[in-house]
Amino acid sequence: MSTVLIIGASRGIGLELARQGLAAGERVIATARDDAGLARLRALGAQTLRVDVADPASVSSLAWQLDGEKVDIAWHVAGLMCSRADATQPPTQTDFDRVMHANVLGAMQVIPQVAPLVEAAGGRFAFISSVMGQIGGVAASNAWLYRVSKAALNMAVASARSAYPGAIMVCLHPGWVQTDMGGGAAPVTVADSASGLRRVVAGLSAADSGAFLQYDGQRFSSW
Repeated sequence: MSTVLIIGASRGIGLELARQGLAAGERVIATARDDAGLARLRALGAQTLRVDVADPASVSSLAWQLDGEKVDIAWHVAGLMCSRADATQPPTQTDFDRVMHANVLGAMQVIPQVAPLVEAAGGRFAFISSVMGQIGGVAASNAWLYRVSKAALNMAVASARSAYPGAIMVCLHPGWVQTDMGGGAAPVTVADSASGLRRVVAGLSAADSGAFLQYDGQRFSSW
């Protein structure tokens, strides 16, 4: 039985990854930051851990909570959207700190704790990023703080993979998904995004480590 860790699984894509993983017979360890999220995950049959990626003290607890584990697939889903203001409006320090803590610092604190567990299993470590963080070909500045945070996440993963050669590490664009963040008008359902992401990660090889891929398998030519 594969052991799957999902960081940020209380709703949306993370919750659906947990649901599909459990339905496929995987052992799922899933994190949430509040009681409601933990309860939803327990109701599915997941093993739960309380983690808030925006809180460094909370993230630091991962190592002892996962002591002795080998993780076949780790998903880092946690993150948040912010103001959709463009580059004509500077972000406040409060917004900058909140978004960068959740979308970048959280992942950078998670990696040293989880990547060795993925290496121990010869597994895969997938990070939910966004095409909005792609620097090559960027066409607009809307939600520019979010864009900057996802570009920084991409760099963190691209940098980290050389330190953990025994783990396949990739960034993934989930599509424009019908979540609280994506909105009801988005063309991709949560179920389709999650199933596509699972197929992509299942098909990864060592040569894919460091790649930036879409949920349908499309490979981005640049970051």
